[in-house]
Amino acid sequence: MKPVGVGDVEDFAQVARELHAASDEYAQLQMAVDLAVKGIGGCDHAGVSIVQGRTICTPASSDGVVRRGDALQYELDEGPCLDSTRHHETVISQDLGREQRWPRWAPQVVAELGIQGMMSLWLYTNECSYGALNLYADLANAFEPSDCANAQAFATQVSVALAALREIHHRSVAMETRTVIGQAEGILMERLGIDAEQAFAYLRRISQAEHRKLITICSEIVETRRLPG
Repeated sequence: MKPVGVGDVEDFAQVARELHAASDEYAQLQMAVDLAVKGIGGCDHAGVSIVQGRTICTPASSDGVVRRGDALQYELDEGPCLDSTRHHETVISQDLGREQRWPRWAPQVVAELGIQGMMSLWLYTNECSYGALNLYADLANAFEPSDCANAQAFATQVSVALAALREIHHRSVAMETRTVIGQAEGILMERLGIDAEQAFAYLRRISQAEHRKLITICSEIVETRRLPG
C-alpha cells in the first residue's frame, strides 16, 4: 500500500478495504495501528484506546512506548487521549516539553519515553463513541497540517470499519440468541404440551424467579434437555 500520507482517493479506498476485511475487532484495530505508523507523517508510534463502560484500555498498539504512554494517562487521569474521548474532539500537542495542559503526564512521558508530540483523534459514529486513535511523535513539531488532515480522514475510516464490524457481531449474537430461545421453547412445547406463547411465558417466569438471564436458562435447557426446577 502507498503511504496514507499521500492522501489521494485510491489510498483511502485501499485502507477502507483492508480494515473491513479484518477477521475480528482486535485484528482490525491492530491493522489500523500498523497502517497509521506506516502512512501518517510525523507518527512514530500508534495505538488505539477503547472505552468499555467506565474503563478505558489499549487493546492494540505498535510497541511498548504506546502501551506505557497510554498507561500513564490512565494512571494519572490526564493526557490527550483522555481529553479526546471526554470532549469528543481531536487533541494535538506539538511540543510536550512545553505543554501546560497535563502537568503530571507530559513531563513524565517526555523524561521516561522521549516522546515530544502526540495527536489523539476521537473514534466515533453518530450513535457510538468508541475511544481514540493515539499517534505519538519522537520529535517536536512533527505533525504538518497535511498530516493532521490525513490522520483525521484515517480516523474516520477506522470508526466506520469498527462500527460495521460491531454491527455484524451484534446481529450474529442476536440471531444466535433467538435460535437458542426457539430451541428451548420447542423442548417445552413437546414436554409440556403447550404452545409457543405459553412456552415463552414459562421461560420468562423462571428467569424472573431465579434472577438469571433468559438466554442462560434457555441454553441450559437446550444443552441438558432437562426442564428447570
